[in-house]
Amino acid sequence: MEMPTQALYKPVERKRALQPGSLETTLARVFVFGGAAALTVFSTDQMIQAVTVGDITVLQAILVGMFSVTFAWIALSTTSALAGLIFPSGREPSEKKPGKAGLCALVMPVYNESPASTTGSLIAIAEDLARIGETAGFEIFILSDTTDPEIWPLETAAVTRLKQRVAEHLPVWYRHRHRNTDRKSGNVQDFVTTWGARYETMLVLDADSLMTAETICAMRDRMAADDSLGLLQTVPTLIGGTSLFARLQQFAGRVYGPVVSRGLAAWQGDDGNYWGHNAIIRTKAFAESCGLPRLPGPPPFGGTILSHDFVEAGFLRRAGWKVRLASDLEGSWEESPPSLLDSAARDRRWAQGNLQHLGVLGARGLTWPSRAHFAMGVMSYLSSPLWFALILVGIGLTVQADLFRPKYFTEAFQLFPTWPRFDSERMIWLFVGTITALLIPKIIGLFRALLSSDYIRRPGDVRRLIAGWISEVFVSALFAPIMMLIQSRHVWDILLGRDAGWNLQRRDDGSVPLGEAFGRHFGHTVLGVILVAAVLPLSVPVLAWLSPVLVGWVMSIPLSWASGSSAIGMAFANLGLLDTPEEIEVPELVTAAVRERLDVEQHLAGVSIERLLNDEDRADRHFLMAGAHWVQTRGQPDVEYLTMTTKLADASSRTEALGWLGRAERMRLLGDRAAFQKLVALPVS
Repeated sequence: MEMPTQALYKPVERKRALQPGSLETTLARVFVFGGAAALTVFSTDQMIQAVTVGDITVLQAILVGMFSVTFAWIALSTTSALAGLIFPSGREPSEKKPGKAGLCALVMPVYNESPASTTGSLIAIAEDLARIGETAGFEIFILSDTTDPEIWPLETAAVTRLKQRVAEHLPVWYRHRHRNTDRKSGNVQDFVTTWGARYETMLVLDADSLMTAETICAMRDRMAADDSLGLLQTVPTLIGGTSLFARLQQFAGRVYGPVVSRGLAAWQGDDGNYWGHNAIIRTKAFAESCGLPRLPGPPPFGGTILSHDFVEAGFLRRAGWKVRLASDLEGSWEESPPSLLDSAARDRRWAQGNLQHLGVLGARGLTWPSRAHFAMGVMSYLSSPLWFALILVGIGLTVQADLFRPKYFTEAFQLFPTWPRFDSERMIWLFVGTITALLIPKIIGLFRALLSSDYIRRPGDVRRLIAGWISEVFVSALFAPIMMLIQSRHVWDILLGRDAGWNLQRRDDGSVPLGEAFGRHFGHTVLGVILVAAVLPLSVPVLAWLSPVLVGWVMSIPLSWASGSSAIGMAFANLGLLDTPEEIEVPELVTAAVRERLDVEQHLAGVSIERLLNDEDRADRHFLMAGAHWVQTRGQPDVEYLTMTTKLADASSRTEALGWLGRAERMRLLGDRAAFQKLVALPVS
């Protein structure tokens, strides 16, 4: 299937006409964006009145500007959450057109992931489809970009195990790329251009994704019933975490997530977004519309588009396809980063990808909601340095008021000195209003949970839920200023031209050594201590207002260490705090996936290059799965291949050869059966 590269700034000829949105969607957009604008104008006016009781200084003017931008971001979240209560959102249409569902590929791109985890989940999904008799229309396709020679033999062995386990239910295909061109987006594009014509739709799974058969079939049926639907995104729920940070994320996602997703679905309508996984896509639409260009210039702003999912959703929509958020579908899960530092590592890549969208924001033919998605993604990271700057300006005003004498005799011959003055009562009400706006989505989520049988099942559940909510608000408030500094550093690094690379995400143990926490957060702690020492002699009230931020910075080392602690996370669980319905009553599919993962782990015990050297049958299965790999191109020699073959020729034993081979050379060895046979032929030691 051809997948032409799309132009950003050339005129776009739509093959499908854009259908007008529903009246409900239009009203929701007016409410969300109009309401946020009205709240921002009102709050900014109040701030202006608070600082114009006297002559306004430069720092006060800067304070007003930064407050206006940051409050607009808060107000948009507030009105979006309220829209989820008022307007219908993302529900299945009551009138369904009949449609025949074509073949659907369950596509899982992997990059140095745990093979036991990925294939265990796929076995559980396949058997769940078999349970309801719905395997005929599905095939599994694993798209490997793995570059670790320790993981690759495990991966091929795990896929062989997967094929054996589900052979009677549905086919399993596996492909490993020898060049990771354009990362995940290139991985999926390679699948589409090579095999896409076989499939009507593809359901894209992440390495930690899990979805029930009922949800998968519902998504497929909705695509079949609406031939203009290009992409349908579910809202994954976080599961499986035991650390403090993971359980906080799970609780927040489960309690506040439905509120947020209903609001998003209400105003997005057919102009939805794509989050890269747990979504079903019409393959033909994707191929026609989503061939991503490379951005001009070097990374981090140029090159491969990292946050490709937002762009793919925008391109689908500008081509006339509907992109919708199915906020009503449950049974879609993923896992959380296990610690604050793991979240920060993932966030670094996301920050670069979202800031890259500044180069896509002005692309021709995009609908305005698609541009809004890009702008909101950019703002989600720029808000951190803005917040940081707002704090520094506030401290600067305190210093100015305390240390600098007023200038009584100015050139203007004024009677009174220029002096920063504030309406303190109005400032207090602004503070209260801002905190209320921040908490509204959380408050709505709490009341929704209190009325839900998912949470309130046993005596004491109301008390435990409220106590868990208070714990989440308090601990998250301590983590927030630390993440603000981390994200501010991310933005600074990106502006300096530092590329994020492509790092593996930890999905299991989140423990953070105290030494690592000290090294990563020592600067944050020092900053907090310096500001406390600076503000305390000047103004105790200002120090009190800043205390939530400063406590987070001063305590950042123990907080980061605690974030990855499973012992602390389970201590909360033993108290009945931060529980989610999936923890209280574990879904059968989740239990099955865990069981299958443990079974695959046992099956993979001892699998390695050394094991392949002494097990001809296992080596045969690996190379059968790996396929023909290292295609030589005239004029473009594969350096790692050449050095690998040279080292094999020079080596006098297997041990010596393996000791000489580096990581890339070992990957070449595992992709070339003839070279591997040369290693087998060498003496053992």
